[in-house]
Amino acid sequence: MPELSDNTKLTVDIKTIVMVVGGVISLVTMYFALQKDIELAKQLPEPTISREEFNLKDALIRETIMNTQTKVEENSKKLDDIDNKLYEIIKKQ
Repeated sequence: MPELSDNTKLTVDIKTIVMVVGGVISLVTMYFALQKDIELAKQLPEPTISREEFNLKDALIRETIMNTQTKVEENSKKLDDIDNKLYEIIKKQ
């Protein structure tokens, strides 16, 4: 591996320079476009949630919680059955 020093010469062709400059210009343009979009988003009014929409979402969340609770209870019963069967198998040996 060549060592770098004060006397090391680096050669860069025109294509590489053009690609680097193009990349920098692209990044700067994207940055300013994002800043513009952020400022526009700050000025937009906040979306309002209607009472009916809130109630529907609340009901959906509550139903999901209840379904999850039911599934946990079912799995608990199955686990107890498996535990009992395992105990019986171990007891026979």
